[in-house]
Amino acid sequence: MNTVVLIGNLASDVELRELANDKRVASFLLAVDRPGDGKADFFKVTTWDRQAEVCSELLIKGNRVGVGGRLRQRSWEDSDGSKRTAIEVVANTVEFLMPKG
Repeated sequence: MNTVVLIGNLASDVELRELANDKRVASFLLAVDRPGDGKADFFKVTTWDRQAEVCSELLIKGNRVGVGGRLRQRSWEDSDGSKRTAIEVVANTVEFLMPKG
């Protein structure tokens, strides 16, 4: 089973891109508080198509959201030949929440 649910605040504005096949992809960084130590973990979140458009129209840095989706690992080789990997959340749902308080 590959399921993740996170609640946090946007640590970046949403970046919307249009791909060559007319698909839209949006990404943002989500900061999730660690209970008890005052620190946060940061996760790259990606969403597609109409949900990507809605996120880019409505979300701004600092907004509190709930994200449900799955983890995806990507690998590539950068310009100097080094192998790189990244793990990101591919969101199925993004829920806009009230500010923490």
